[in-house]
Amino acid sequence: MSRTAQELRPAQELTPSWLLTAIGLAATACIAAACWTAGHVHADASLLTVARFFHVAFLVVGLGSVLAVDWFALLWLTGKRPLAGVLDTAVALQTPIWAGLGGLVVSGLFLRPDLHSPPTLVKLGLVVAVTVNGLWAHRLGQRLEAHRTGPVPRRLLVLSGLAAAVSQTGWWGASLIGFLNSQT
Repeated sequence: MSRTAQELRPAQELTPSWLLTAIGLAATACIAAACWTAGHVHADASLLTVARFFHVAFLVVGLGSVLAVDWFALLWLTGKRPLAGVLDTAVALQTPIWAGLGGLVVSGLFLRPDLHSPPTLVKLGLVVAVTVNGLWAHRLGQRLEAHRTGPVPRRLLVLSGLAAAVSQTGWWGASLIGFLNSQT
């Protein structure tokens, strides 16, 4: 039996790598299509105001959910909560995380992004990184399920910490760049 198969409980199977890869490629293509579309959408002042409101609302939903998962993970790492609590929270908040991210992409269509601006390109790179990292974090969560009540291998801890760091860097970095871009 492979190491990955040993890490899983019998009833749990990993999402196939090909499916995660396909979703990652499709999501990246959607983000690229949104960028192209944004260059052809000319929102009037009232639509721009509504788009800004929804953009902030989706940021609150997505980033807030990510912060909740990471907070529970920190509590687990400090011995204040069981791993099961982190895993249950992560599963429960997957939908708002992805809805927040998707809503940010859609509402961003109307915000007149300057696709020639290096900070905006960095922000878009961070959005793609958060998206792909979210798929990786999903896989890590599935692997952690096998250790719900027992010790977690060091390698899995390190990979999970790396995923959390990429997530926090991406969400906060994109938020900061978006804020700075809105000031000009």
